[in-house]
Amino acid sequence: MAVGQQTTCLLFLYLVTVAACASAQTESTAPNVTTVVARMAQARAENRSRLRPYIVTRDYKLFGKGRSQTKAQVIADVSFVPPNSKQYAIEQANGTELGERIVRRMLESETEVAKDYRSTDFSPDNYDFRLVREEEVSEHHCYVIELLPKRKDENLLRGNIWVDATTYLLHRVDGRPAKSPSWWLRDVRIVLVYSNVEGMWLQTASESTAKVRILGQHTMESRDVNYEISELVAAGLSPLTSLLKYTSDESFPNHVIQVHQSNLLVGNKEWIWTFERPFTLQQFNPDTPIEEKRRMF
Repeated sequence: MAVGQQTTCLLFLYLVTVAACASAQTESTAPNVTTVVARMAQARAENRSRLRPYIVTRDYKLFGKGRSQTKAQVIADVSFVPPNSKQYAIEQANGTELGERIVRRMLESETEVAKDYRSTDFSPDNYDFRLVREEEVSEHHCYVIELLPKRKDENLLRGNIWVDATTYLLHRVDGRPAKSPSWWLRDVRIVLVYSNVEGMWLQTASESTAKVRILGQHTMESRDVNYEISELVAAGLSPLTSLLKYTSDESFPNHVIQVHQSNLLVGNKEWIWTFERPFTLQQFNPDTPIEEKRRMF
């Protein structure tokens, strides 16, 4: 009997030792937070190199406390031209005017941030990082990293990011602004969701919750519902190269390049243009006299 108990104890100790060794090996193979952040930065840089011009149709819905009914719905088109030009247009707004005002402020902030993404990027310039844990998100193994803003800025978040353990791209962001965006708002919480769009890793959904003074708690949800991506750029041409190469050929009647006040200069020998509004390829013709080109735009 004593021999049997001794054998059982030895077997138990052996199994515990094996499990401990396996756990230690697993922990030793997991990268530290510095490595994860460096690989995340590389993945984000590679993703930016794959960005193409697009127009996304976004659906915004505003809910009051309890989300019993939609207080407002806003449909907006957001256009992007690499590397940093974004503009928007409100296509439809229903319900309370508060919904449209909130959406306009969100989109204005988004277009401003796009001009200098480095100022809000998840980088060591803006944050300290701490590896919290590992977990699954939509069947993807992720590193959960805590964000610690280095300064009080309403465009920086204090919270967590979920970084894919294989691709090192973001799946989710959940946090609170390092600085309150408005006296009217309290307990602001922002959730961002990312996914693949034709080879580009983009933010495709969001949820923002806040207690609005006097009015109580409100939640704004957004979902990307449609993307139109430039086929000219998909074929390997930058938007500016495309404009210089293609004229008003009837084979391109429906292609639109969105260049809204982008401050991008296009030069070709004796002329230079600054594009200030959207235009179709039918409007573009390099043989047009210079004075007519200026009037055209």
